[in-house]
Amino acid sequence: MEEKQITLDNLEKGASNPAFSHMGEEKLDEECDEPCGENEEEKREEGKGRFSSYCRKALQPASKAKRFCKAHAKVLRRVFLGLLGVAYLCYFIAACWLNFQRALALVVMTAVVVFFICWSLFKKHCGAKVLLLLSPIWKCIKKSWQWLKWLLLLAHVGGLIALLVLETKHPEQFISLAGFCGLVLFLFACSKHHSAVRRKTVFLGLGLEFLFGFLILRTTPGVQAFQWLGDQIQFFLSYTKAGSSFVFGNKLIEEVFAFQTLPIVVFFSCVMSILYYLGIMQWLIVKISWLLQVSMGTTPTETLSVAGNIFVGQTEAPLLIRPYLADMTRSEIHAVMTGGFSTIAGSVMGAYISFGIDAASLIAASVMAAPCALAMSKLVYPEVEESKFKDKASIHISRGEERNVLEAASNGAATSVGLVANIAANLIAFLAVLEFINAALRWFGEMVDIEGLSFQVICSYVLMPVAFLMGVDWADSPLVAELLGIKIFLNEFVAYQQLATYKKNRLLGLEEWDGSRKQWISERAETITTFALCGFANLSSIGIMLGGLASMVPQRKGDLASLVLRALLTGICVSMLNACLAGLLHVPTEVGDCVTFLSSANFSSTSYAMYTCCKQLFASSVLENGTLSFTGAWEGLVESALCLTQCCGHYNHTSC
Repeated sequence: MEEKQITLDNLEKGASNPAFSHMGEEKLDEECDEPCGENEEEKREEGKGRFSSYCRKALQPASKAKRFCKAHAKVLRRVFLGLLGVAYLCYFIAACWLNFQRALALVVMTAVVVFFICWSLFKKHCGAKVLLLLSPIWKCIKKSWQWLKWLLLLAHVGGLIALLVLETKHPEQFISLAGFCGLVLFLFACSKHHSAVRRKTVFLGLGLEFLFGFLILRTTPGVQAFQWLGDQIQFFLSYTKAGSSFVFGNKLIEEVFAFQTLPIVVFFSCVMSILYYLGIMQWLIVKISWLLQVSMGTTPTETLSVAGNIFVGQTEAPLLIRPYLADMTRSEIHAVMTGGFSTIAGSVMGAYISFGIDAASLIAASVMAAPCALAMSKLVYPEVEESKFKDKASIHISRGEERNVLEAASNGAATSVGLVANIAANLIAFLAVLEFINAALRWFGEMVDIEGLSFQVICSYVLMPVAFLMGVDWADSPLVAELLGIKIFLNEFVAYQQLATYKKNRLLGLEEWDGSRKQWISERAETITTFALCGFANLSSIGIMLGGLASMVPQRKGDLASLVLRALLTGICVSMLNACLAGLLHVPTEVGDCVTFLSSANFSSTSYAMYTCCKQLFASSVLENGTLSFTGAWEGLVESALCLTQCCGHYNHTSC
């Protein structure tokens, strides 16, 4: 048997498996006749057809429901809203039935929402008919408007004078009134075009400011409403601790300023972003701007921006009118910039409230600043051009690009990081610069034997007359003037922090004077200062304003640069005008029955009420020939000497 040898030639020509060769494929095709492939394709198509028919049958109810919902979308929406309304009505009745006093806030909010819903429905369905019915009256008013406007003006002026005569009972209120008039005259002297000033816009703006201030500061419902609103905001901001304590720990948020105050900015910015996404802020801003526009006769664009400044900052409010900025006149841009300098943002307002600044005063200052900023802007830079938006019916505001509430909340929190970093960096820089300036001034002062020279001392002398004209007592004017100087030349954040320290010292019942240094200012001075500091009008804000607006309209950088200093001056004066009005309308807190208070007081700690009552007791004590006696309410009381001894343990007086 011959042995078969394997060579390279054999390997190259080796036999291959016919099944994997081209010839093998042809043979396999020949073995399977033609109907085989067709049957398989038919079976696959038949399987697909059965599956699709099963899917159609299974999805048939869903598709029918979808078509039904589309066909009856309006009816279903009404049914859903009706059921929702019935459910809320049941909840509302139950809340009022169980405890009406507790549900009072719910009643007020429900009444406001129902009013605006009814108003919108009435306007939609009956507005045209009512306007048609009132058209004869409107024509009659137009015919008689020449003499009717003077009659209305005299009535308003007479009512204002009568109100001032009846309500002005303290001399310092007249000083505030004189300061108010003086600031208006000063701004008129700084006007760009004196002859072009529209007196109607100026007087109506100041009238609106006075009306808002009177309702908020003097009427009982206004005081209670804004006090309640301030309390609710403080309560609402306290929820920040839940997040900041989890991230930083309780010890840090109680002891470190940055972890105590700055997280409030993050929380508030997040909430504002959600409100913007839902359209609530836009609706509120549009309503306020409509009121200002109709009453003052300003254009929709500038009015909308100034109204937005009540809630948002100096660079965020112009975003509401960004598409229109390029075509706005110089006077309108000046109004936009003045509105930004005259108010503060809602996010930093939360930080000031956390310091201990009165929330109701901050809210009132922001609301009152809007009409005053528009009026003073038109006084300083009146309109001499033809506005393209004068006869424009409405300005459209975008809602934002967020797709849902969660994205809006996340974007708001993320956006606030830059603001928080900016606040922290500014505080570090400005406080360091202030300390350096004070050290340099002390050194220069010591060269000529002037001790204690500082930036605050210079401001106290330069701005003391301004503080006094706002209605501050002369003894408190140096401290208030210091705060004004810090606000104008450095930052209002630092000024509010110092004001909070003064307020804390007063509420703790510390001695008013510690040697030659005053430790706190009066309650009236606190209120006036709160209004005077409420605005972004400081030198550091010039760059922020120019940078923000120039990024939106780079082609108008020249106009922005030429207007910014005039707008800054107007914004500073607007805050001071609000402060003068607060001084005019301020009602001092009445001291209660000091005899009852001190007789039952625990003298282990002090308070402002204790300090006031002890001062009253000191004033009523008389020391003659070594014999101590009392006058007034303390005369003949056994507790008088004991209370005097307790008061002397905390405060110094000659009677002690």
